Amino acid sequence: MDFNLTPSAPSAREGGGKGAKVAVCGKGGVGKSTIAAALALTLSRRGEEVLALDADPDANLASALGVPHALRASIVPIARQIALIEERTGATVDNYGKVFKLNPDVKDVAERFGYCHNGINLLVLGAIQQGGGGCACPASTFARALVTDLVLYKNQHLIMDMEAGVEHLGRATTQGVDVLVIVTEPGQRAVDCAQSVVKMASEIGIQRFLFVGNKIAGEEDEAFLKNALPGCEFAAMLSFSDSIRQADRDGVSVLDTPGTGLYEIAEEILAVI
Repeated sequence: MDFNLTPSAPSAREGGGKGAKVAVCGKGGVGKSTIAAALALTLSRRGEEVLALDADPDANLASALGVPHALRASIVPIARQIALIEERTGATVDNYGKVFKLNPDVKDVAERFGYCHNGINLLVLGAIQQGGGGCACPASTFARALVTDLVLYKNQHLIMDMEAGVEHLGRATTQGVDVLVIVTEPGQRAVDCAQSVVKMASEIGIQRFLFVGNKIAGEEDEAFLKNALPGCEFAAMLSFSDSIRQADRDGVSVLDTPGTGLYEIAEEILAVI
C-alpha cells in the first residue's frame, strides 16, 4: 500500500473531458468523510486521476483514506500556508481592512501543496480564521478561489468532503459541480441538516442532489428517511457496520476493511453521477 505523503508532482490528463466533480456533505458524524473516501479510492483503483479536497475544518478525510497518524501529522493545511496566501492575495492574513486581490492565482496549488496517497492527490483546506462573521478576508478569498479552480479548471475527478454547509461553494462553481451527495442517517437532526443543505445549495444554483442513507439498522430506518425526505433521490442505503467503526478505530482505509460493503456502495453512487 502506498503511503507516500510527499507533495505530488504535476500531472496532466491526456485528452477527454473533465472528470466528475462531487461535493459530499452532511451533519457531523453521519459518515460523509467515509463516503467521500470510498468514492475517491474507488475512482483511484479504476486507474483514474483523483483530487480529494478536505474542506471540513474537522479534517477527517486523510484518516478515512487510511493515511497513518504519523504521516497525517506532516500534512500542512492550505489555511496555514500563510506565506502563500499573503503572496497571492497581496495582504497580511491577520491585517483586516486592507485592500487585497479578490482573484488570487491558485492554478498551481493542487500540484505544489497536494499530497499523494494511493494515487489520490489530497488537499486539506483547514479551518479559516476570519476577522468577523462572513468577512471577505484574504484566507477565505483564497480558499474560495482554490475551490473554484479545482471545480472549473482541473481535469481530474474531484471529490470534496465539505462541512455541514456549502461555505466554500459559490455561484461561480455551481456550473461545474455535477452533484451534491448528502449523507444522512435515521435521526431528526441529520434530516434537518440535510434539508438545510438542500435549501442553501439550491439558493446558489446547485440542481442535482443524491442522498446516501447511513447507519441503517433495518426497514424502519430506511422508511423513516424516505418519509422524512420525500421525493429525494437515494443513491444507496448503507447498513450500520461495526467493520466501518473498526476501520476508523484502526486508522485504515475504509475499502481495505472486509465486510463494509463500501466498494459496492461507491460503485452504486458513481453509476448514477
